[in-house]
Amino acid sequence: MNCETCHLNELELEPLEIKDVLRCILHTIFFHRTLTLVRPKDVDCDLFEITYVQCGLAELEKEVDEKINQFIAWAEKHPNRKSQVCLSFFDEKNKHPGWFSSKTERVYWEQWFINLHVTSPKGQGKSRGSKAPANTKGQALEETSSRRDALSLLIQEVLFQIINYANEKKDHIPPISDRIFNHEILVPSSSDSVFGWNADVLRRALSSGHSYSLN
Repeated sequence: MNCETCHLNELELEPLEIKDVLRCILHTIFFHRTLTLVRPKDVDCDLFEITYVQCGLAELEKEVDEKINQFIAWAEKHPNRKSQVCLSFFDEKNKHPGWFSSKTERVYWEQWFINLHVTSPKGQGKSRGSKAPANTKGQALEETSSRRDALSLLIQEVLFQIINYANEKKDHIPPISDRIFNHEILVPSSSDSVFGWNADVLRRALSSGHSYSLN
């Protein structure tokens, strides 16, 4: 089984925007790759004028938020760095069943790479005790608003990229199941280096189409 990969356009964002952006992107992918019956619900982003659709599955929402929090923890320890979040879909198959053991292997059929560049907000290094003039604060708010408007457009481009890819690439999808597809969300952990984790993701991408044994 071939594993299709989609590398989404890179987004440059600040730490406070991570949760909104990743929720929007991950849930959009899940919604367009869920063939079972769900109760979709519209969700508005907190920081952007964007509405996206969730599958309405509480367990999935919890899983997504947990992974996002892990990524935020990593970003706090690795400021101003580029990284990826990888969402993979796979099928489970029994591998050489025997009398005494029965191993299951994962056959990956699709991977989504969310490319992020998390930057520190401007002026973050200034001392807290110093008071900025009112006009400077107003200018900073205006710059933040303008930057988020621009980022909002880029996020929408990524959402269109997801929709177009999901609609065009369907031949590799396994037979329809009565549940959400098996999946995993990979994020760098707090102990991972940028190079080490990206190298691990790269190895998975290069070996796509091979099966992996479950422990």
